[in-house]
Amino acid sequence: MITNQILLLLMLSILWPSAAALPFTPGNIGNLFGMPESDGRILQRSKRGWMWNQFFLLEEYTGNDHQYVGKLHSNMDRGDGNVKYVLTGDGAGTLFLIDEKSGDIHATKRLDREEKAMYTLHAKVLDRNTNAELEPDTEFNIKIHDINDNAPKFAKDIYFASVPEMSEVGTSVVTVTATDADDQTYGNSAKLVYSILQGQPYFSVDSENGTIKTALSGMDREVKENYQVVIQAKDMAGQMGGLSGTTTVSITLSDVNDSPPRFANHSFRVTAVESAEIGGAIGRIKADDPDDGRNAEMEYSIVGGHDTFNIITDQMTQEGIIVIKKALDYESKRDYEFRVEVKNTYLDARFIHGLQFKDYATVKVTVEDVDESPVFTRNPYIIEVHEDTAAGSFVGVVSARDPDADNKYSIDRHTDLERLFNIDSMNGTITTLKALDREMSKWHNISVVATEINNPRQTTRVPVFIKVLDVNDNAPEFAMSYDTFVCESIKAGELIQTISAVDTDEPLVGHKFVFSISASNPNFSIEDRDDNTANILTRRGGFSRREMSMYFLPVVISDNDYPIQSSTSTLIVRVCACDSQGKMQSCNPEVLPFSDGLTTGALVAILLCVIILLMIVVLFAALRRQRKKEPLIISKEDVRDNVVSYNDEGGGEEDTQAFDIGTLRNPEVMDANKLRRDIIPEMLFPFRRTSPIKDNTDVRDFITGRLQENDSDPTAPPYDSLATYAYEGSGSLAESLSSLESGATEGDQDYDYLSNWGPQFKKLAEMYIGKNSGLSS
Repeated sequence: MITNQILLLLMLSILWPSAAALPFTPGNIGNLFGMPESDGRILQRSKRGWMWNQFFLLEEYTGNDHQYVGKLHSNMDRGDGNVKYVLTGDGAGTLFLIDEKSGDIHATKRLDREEKAMYTLHAKVLDRNTNAELEPDTEFNIKIHDINDNAPKFAKDIYFASVPEMSEVGTSVVTVTATDADDQTYGNSAKLVYSILQGQPYFSVDSENGTIKTALSGMDREVKENYQVVIQAKDMAGQMGGLSGTTTVSITLSDVNDSPPRFANHSFRVTAVESAEIGGAIGRIKADDPDDGRNAEMEYSIVGGHDTFNIITDQMTQEGIIVIKKALDYESKRDYEFRVEVKNTYLDARFIHGLQFKDYATVKVTVEDVDESPVFTRNPYIIEVHEDTAAGSFVGVVSARDPDADNKYSIDRHTDLERLFNIDSMNGTITTLKALDREMSKWHNISVVATEINNPRQTTRVPVFIKVLDVNDNAPEFAMSYDTFVCESIKAGELIQTISAVDTDEPLVGHKFVFSISASNPNFSIEDRDDNTANILTRRGGFSRREMSMYFLPVVISDNDYPIQSSTSTLIVRVCACDSQGKMQSCNPEVLPFSDGLTTGALVAILLCVIILLMIVVLFAALRRQRKKEPLIISKEDVRDNVVSYNDEGGGEEDTQAFDIGTLRNPEVMDANKLRRDIIPEMLFPFRRTSPIKDNTDVRDFITGRLQENDSDPTAPPYDSLATYAYEGSGSLAESLSSLESGATEGDQDYDYLSNWGPQFKKLAEMYIGKNSGLSS
């Protein structure tokens, strides 16, 4: 092949004579090649003569680094070197260089049309000596001609698509499109052709637009679900030498309902225990459907229904769950058999012709026996019995059924603490052990336990509610305690009290009480109001406390039930002095009625007395437990020493932090050699007394040292003890005042020196100098 460079040189050598004759003609090389102008014009007229306004340059030129673009020539150029050509515009000086003398234009590097397709430049002709413009500047273009240097590219490396299974041939799957950066308007560099490299014979591709279509009918997802298709896009219209790019398309066959459900085994056997609860599952069956998603959804049902079993569908596992509708009984029926149907819930009309999208299977259920607990015929039992029934009387019967074995009965004594009832262990007959009283308890709630004889762990209990029926065995009595009085000035026939009665019995027709008193009573009479109340009236007037301060009126109260019960209650009537309006003023205190019980005030008083007594006892005990603290100083007078205490140390002493040395006065705490009482030390540590620290060391440092010494002493007792420190401090002008270290007696001391110590010791000097003078005289 002849390269573009050779072709360029060949054409230039043939046409150069005519080209050289053209005046200032930029672009004449391109015109010599016969390349069309971009705007359709070939030549344009100017005062400089004829010129070309456009150059053409192939992109990605493979020749030398500096590519020759064209030549500029002006009529003012006589060839004597006085003319200078200057180039400005896009890329001038960088991408494009011009020979100042000859006007030749070169490209400095390879140009890419895809980066920029055209450059606009300006050419000037100057006088080399004066730099004056010999002609106006001229604009021209350098257009980059495209070459096929870009391969087609797809937007994605991998595409994903799906198409329904069993699709007809030619069904569109997906369209993949490639792009080519080359010039779409020039040549075939960007004209693409699509082809399929992998995926036949299942798929094909449209060579012009890249649409992938099915090429094979009857593709079954259940046989093969995923396909990898490789598509190629080639430029140059698919001719030899063109560039190409590829992409992969992953195609998945989506499911359609083309497969009916089928039982792998058309007979199932299930075992259930007779104690299984109603609604509980006893087994699962499953049909197979190779479809996916909703196309594989199934529904199970029992053909014709069943009164003991039902089947429901598990939507998660697509299984049929067999459940119990009615309690099973091994002793009644042990085997069941029914037919189950399964079918798809969603059907595709394209595939239902000629296929049965349902299947059938037979299910056999075997009931297993279990050791059951006894079952009572009723739950609970409600039994009625009259009160006052004699012990050993019949109350009722409970019965429990157990098909496995016989039962025995018992009463849970936690529910019959008074042991009022008994039960026959064999037949469940309940009788009384004691007479029942409805007024004490109207209901008795007991639990009866039925236990299997062969297996005592199998028990069942049932509540038995025994209602005690009423018998008229209680007489009526006053409803309350009455405080009745009569005024001395009362007249005959006046009302002094209204009474009522109560009866603990409950007759069916209600209470009806009859009140009466002795007809021979000269003081009071009774009037029955027919509403279970009665009025007490006076028969005479002129009652007197002096004659009789209290009257006892017996009142007979009877009921109307059978047998009739009656009682006599005594009404106490006090005679009191009253005002003109009949209000009680005073009564004889001796006749005040005694209460059957203590009043609230009396109870409160008794409670307060008890509380006060308890407080006195607690206080006395607390006082007894108090102990007096043992004084630190037993006596202020010590026969061994007589130290005068004063609380004025004097303003001039350096020992301003002296501590209380009163502890030195207690002989009981001076026993520093006392050892521990709980142990015997292996070796005895002698008592050590550290001498006072010199150089005016502060008392606190001395005490701290002694504290550490005592804390680390292994002979110290384990309980709290008093440690004494015989150190008063250092730095006093008077030195030590203690006579413990003095060799002379008090009478031998001369205290005149105290007057020389200063005003701080004036009082001390007066005391001791005066005392010394008295002794000497």
